[in-house]
Amino acid sequence: MYLGVEQSISNRRWVGPSLEVERQALTLNQQADLPLPLCHVMARLGVTPQEADDFLNPTLRAAMSDPKTMKDCTLAAEIILGAVQARKRIAIFADYDVDGGTSAALLFDFFAHFSIAPTLYVPDRIEEGYGPNPKAMQALAAAHDLIICVDCGTLAHDALEAATAADVVVLDHHLGGETLPIAKAVVNPNRQDETGDLAHLCAAAVVFMVLIEAARLMREAGQTPPNLINSLDLVALGTVADVAPLVGVNRAFVRQGLKIMGQRKRLGLNALSDVARLDTTPSAYHLGYVLGPRINAGGRIGKADLGARLLCCTNPHEAAAMADKLEELNTERRSVEASVRLAAMEQAEVRGLTYPLAWAAQDGWHPGVVGIVASRLKEKTNRPSVVIGFDGDIGKGSGRSVNGIDLGAAIQELVRDGYIEKGGGHKMAAGLSLTRAQLEPAMEKLGQLLEAQGAGELGPADLRVDGTLMPGGATLQLIEQLDQAGPFGAGASAPRFAFPDCTIAFAKPVGEAHLKVTLSDGFGTKLDAICFGAFDGPLGAALSNAQGSKMHIVGRLEINTWGGRSRPQLRIEDASPS
Repeated sequence: MYLGVEQSISNRRWVGPSLEVERQALTLNQQADLPLPLCHVMARLGVTPQEADDFLNPTLRAAMSDPKTMKDCTLAAEIILGAVQARKRIAIFADYDVDGGTSAALLFDFFAHFSIAPTLYVPDRIEEGYGPNPKAMQALAAAHDLIICVDCGTLAHDALEAATAADVVVLDHHLGGETLPIAKAVVNPNRQDETGDLAHLCAAAVVFMVLIEAARLMREAGQTPPNLINSLDLVALGTVADVAPLVGVNRAFVRQGLKIMGQRKRLGLNALSDVARLDTTPSAYHLGYVLGPRINAGGRIGKADLGARLLCCTNPHEAAAMADKLEELNTERRSVEASVRLAAMEQAEVRGLTYPLAWAAQDGWHPGVVGIVASRLKEKTNRPSVVIGFDGDIGKGSGRSVNGIDLGAAIQELVRDGYIEKGGGHKMAAGLSLTRAQLEPAMEKLGQLLEAQGAGELGPADLRVDGTLMPGGATLQLIEQLDQAGPFGAGASAPRFAFPDCTIAFAKPVGEAHLKVTLSDGFGTKLDAICFGAFDGPLGAALSNAQGSKMHIVGRLEINTWGGRSRPQLRIEDASPS
């Protein structure tokens, strides 16, 4: 319990650094000569004084393993280069999400170096569902010599058997089964026979490492490979949007990829940034919450390949038109999501929010938004969550997990034991399909499997705090120093600080649900703050009614640039009476 807050205004318990993290932070502060707030963040992330410099300045050379350590990686690279040399007809079968789209775009970039334009195939989410299907693969095999499946294919045994007329290479990261599909190569760090050292990679990162191996083979042969560094913007986008943990090489991918993205060399991302009114240096937040949802919108409720085609686009007029369409679809997606979210929350609350699994199912829920709603349900309940939409007797659903609970493995066990028709995924996310008769038994069994992993022991969501600051300590310099510990996201949450006993000097509603706040330390120093969605919960009224009073405030520091001037700003996440 931090600052004595057992139950905040948002009904959360505040938890501060452990004694071990406190000791490590002090050691970092003394030996690495870094600001104490930064040391608290680094200590929480497990950084030692000896690792501090490399951590704050990550490089791909130091962070990336040899691609050859992944099974079939060299073989896949050789097959791809052989297809290039023989000018074979190539098709790319990509999943319909951001990871699939960025994976496809990486390959398009690579093949463009050789003036080869592959065929892009992205399955329709509603008509075809996730992954390769026999009909599509048979048709592609009849017209192509090589099919590369990205972000899918590891469990598609029947579909790949239908592609006998072509060679098939699978570049994936989803949890593999006991047997591999029939393919020339299956590169997947989550194969059952892999070490698991690279299990945190998304599909785009797997594709990138295969291309790095292909570039090595080209140099050995005296050839000049494409500049793969310029494609790191795609790897960064896929990593963050697929909620891969930002640790190890993933952190280096995203850090370097954001630098490439900031150069605005990719027409599709430029057009999308413009329609999203993203006029600042991109961050991991923008990848996950601004660009990612818009790219996903095509696969969720529109034309499945729109996001991937935008990322591959080299015509500015076509890119602008596709970006406009994705913006329109994303607006529609938000509306559809809102109605499903409200109904799903009501169902979960009726079942009770202390069960190891939170789930909801209903007729007519759009399969393109069930994953997003599952994420919201997970955030609300701090439980693994599954949301399913039924069309007739068949339900298609998506699940999201919490740290420490492997949802993908549990879903695979349901498939193996006949509780559901199909399913798969990874630790933090999974998809499934089942009949109406299977619904209740499957959810009951899934709850038991997750409880065995410890999901039933999870309490209400704790709000973890890295330390305390006063308004005067929230400087631009400190925020820039904290950013050096990033990028932040899954597996490496952004710094969060408590501001104790601050006076609410000013509070004013902004827009429909937000609140602009000014905090004061009582000695003349003030800090601007914003509470987004304040009036969607109890925070809005509590902060508005506390003007002139003191409160403990928790939030994340950021730089607010307006009118050419940059100022520190606190993004308020919670509050409690002091």
